[in-house]
Amino acid sequence: MTKPTDLVQGTLDLLIMRSIATEELHGWAIAQRIQLLSQNVLVINQGSLYPALQRLERQGFIAADWGVSDTNRRARFYRLTTAGRKQLKQEAADWDRLSAAISLVLRTT
Repeated sequence: MTKPTDLVQGTLDLLIMRSIATEELHGWAIAQRIQLLSQNVLVINQGSLYPALQRLERQGFIAADWGVSDTNRRARFYRLTTAGRKQLKQEAADWDRLSAAISLVLRTT
């Protein structure tokens, strides 16, 4: 397998929001979920993940509370806000449109 795929700018926010759409997760669990669901193609490092989480929190798309992880460690658990659910829906639609357009170009050239 080649090196992990670099993410298109802004895609990490979409992946984070989708990862916490159904349940609250702490940072490491978010990264693990993305890696698992992408079949190890997308590997999110902490240097990218935590600034993205902070940015999404500042924008009001996610909120966090302190809790205890499965390994008995104190961790911040992130969840989508109402504004985040709206943003996720919009960004997912934008992604679908963009990826469909890219596919059209790749198939016709």
